[in-house]
Amino acid sequence: MEEFFMNFVWLQWIGTGFGITQVLLARKNNVNNYLFGIISVLISMWVLYHSKLYADIVLHLYYFVMSIYGWLYWKFGKEKDEATIAYSTCNEHLKATGIVAGCFILMCYWLTKHTNSDVPYLDAVVSAFAWAGMWLMAKRKIENWIYLNISNIISIPLLIYKELYIYAGLTVFLFIVGTSGYLKWRTLIKQKSNVQLAES
Repeated sequence: MEEFFMNFVWLQWIGTGFGITQVLLARKNNVNNYLFGIISVLISMWVLYHSKLYADIVLHLYYFVMSIYGWLYWKFGKEKDEATIAYSTCNEHLKATGIVAGCFILMCYWLTKHTNSDVPYLDAVVSAFAWAGMWLMAKRKIENWIYLNISNIISIPLLIYKELYIYAGLTVFLFIVGTSGYLKWRTLIKQKSNVQLAES
């Protein structure tokens, strides 16, 4: 059993499978994406710990909490009715930007002062944009795909450097799906807007 949990190649493949399922369901606007995401997050945390990507571990803890929150918000929303996708308000844009800046500063301090990370700044910026993206995803805001893809594009060379090639491949896939997801959600918003106009 111990040998299995130390076989990071197999764990990466399993985590990748759940991660791919999660993002494809998110693209389809399916609330159950979070259930697959939670399993993927737990597997990834174990692999990341042994790769010394500490900011990513904290990020995945955040993913875990936000996955539970997101599932509940998507399912019930503020009015106990399923929340719908939408563009972010000006206030939400400011909050997302604040999350990026605040997370980056805190992660840089923690990684440089209290860990043996050899890539503190890249690790911090990947986490910062992902934190904001996950928050927007939980709010069902279309801009989540933009923030997550910024995180993805920076994460790819970082994962290659850490020799986590399967996760790097997954991140390339996530970038492609993220682009597709943005276009898909934009279409859904337009369709909803057209229906509302037709009914008014």
